[in-house]
Parts: sequence; structure tokens; C-alpha cells
Amino acid sequence: MPGPGTSPCAACKLLRRRCAKDCVFAPYFPPDEPKKFSYVHKVFGASNVSKMLQDLPVNQRGDAVSSMVYEANARVRDPVYGCVGAISSLQQQVAHLHTQLAVAQAEIVCMHMHQAALASTIISTKEMTTGELIPLNQSIPDLHQHYKPLIPLGLEMLGSAETLWT
Repeated sequence: MPGPGTSPCAACKLLRRRCAKDCVFAPYFPPDEPKKFSYVHKVFGASNVSKMLQDLPVNQRGDAVSSMVYEANARVRDPVYGCVGAISSLQQQVAHLHTQLAVAQAEIVCMHMHQAALASTIISTKEMTTGELIPLNQSIPDLHQHYKPLIPLGLEMLGSAETLWT
């Protein structure tokens, strides 16, 4: 609270008036944060803010001021939609990210299918060319290491598929 020799709160400073001892703005709009009240004043008006604060219990005023400051900042950035515009934008970003995630998951499934098809092609090509039977318990990475010369043939047979990330 302002006393003798202290500077007035940001609200009283902006409104060019003396800051009284019982100023409703002083606890929430300190002198070192002038923009905070400036935006709230621009959007809601000093009289309305004063009435809102006086109508609330003291323990709820801090939260009310935080909400007013947030809404006022949003209204200054987006005068038409304010907070609703920010929320809508964030919801669109979340939806876009969900879509990107679904595409990436589908691409992973496709890559696994291509790997399985390639392994199958390698196995059947090796069996046809050598007549050698490949054990069923041999893993695909082992096959890739063991039959490296056949991998380009398998890729050629699959064709070049463009990924979704390019």
C-alpha cells in the first residue's frame, strides 16, 4: 500500500490521481508493472475493473485480476476473438499434430510391410537360385546381413516409394 514518499500504483499513475491508502488497485497493479494495468484499462475500463474488484471477496481478487490481465493481453493481440482466438488456434495445432502423428504411424506400418515383403522376396530368390532352405527362426536383420547382394534386387522389385516426409 502506498504511503508517504512512495510511488502510486500503476493504475493511479496511469489515471493521474493520488493513490489512496485503501486503493483497490494497489495490491494487484504495482508501480513497476505499468503495462499490466494499461491493457486492463484499455479493454475493461478503470471503473468496471474497480466495480468488479469491489464486488468480489478479497481472497478471489488476485485470481480475477490474473484473468483480466490474461484476457486484456489476448484482446490487445487479437481485438476480435481475444482468448477464444488463442484457444481455437491451439486446438487447430493439436488437430494438425494428431494428423501428423497418424500419418507417421501409417508410414511406419508401411515400412514394416515393405521390410516383410523384401525379406520374403530375398528368401524366395535365395531358395530359387540355390535350392537352399532358410530356417524359419532366422530373423530378418540376420537375413539382411547374410544376403546383402540380393537386397538391391528386392528393392528394385518393390519400386521406389516416396515417403510422406519429403
